[in-house]
Amino acid sequence: MITLILIRHAKSDWGTGQDDHERPLNDRGRRDAPAMARRLAATGVRPARILSSTAVRARTTAQVFADALGVPVETDEGLYGAPGAKLLAAAAASGVTDVVVVAHDPGMTVLAEQLSDGGIGAMPTCAVATFVWDTDDWDVATATPPARWNIDTPRDVSAD
Repeated sequence: MITLILIRHAKSDWGTGQDDHERPLNDRGRRDAPAMARRLAATGVRPARILSSTAVRARTTAQVFADALGVPVETDEGLYGAPGAKLLAAAAASGVTDVVVVAHDPGMTVLAEQLSDGGIGAMPTCAVATFVWDTDDWDVATATPPARWNIDTPRDVSAD
């Protein structure tokens, strides 16, 4: 079974005047990331690896999830601003069947929309979309729709 979890980075701070790559999380992002990480951990999912964009907001989000899930983070410069196809290719090339990818829009939304056959219309910040295929072969997974998928967003995170 292959499990791909897409996580769009948590909300970042636009007011810092920093380069896009260096923007940190804002207050909402620092609140949402741990809450969403706890919610994902509570599902019992245990990916083997987390792949993250090198942008500060993505790396910070990835580390929060890594701490909650007890898995390592690997950064990849190619995930910064990557299109959906490249995000999927990175997951497939990871060498594991259970992987998290933390990256940016529009690539995250495009891939989530494609894999959900339009069921996911947008990936808000800190959204977690999970896709499962009934195969251990990434070649099959990248060529066929997942058997099931779901999305969780921080909209109700304050209820946690």
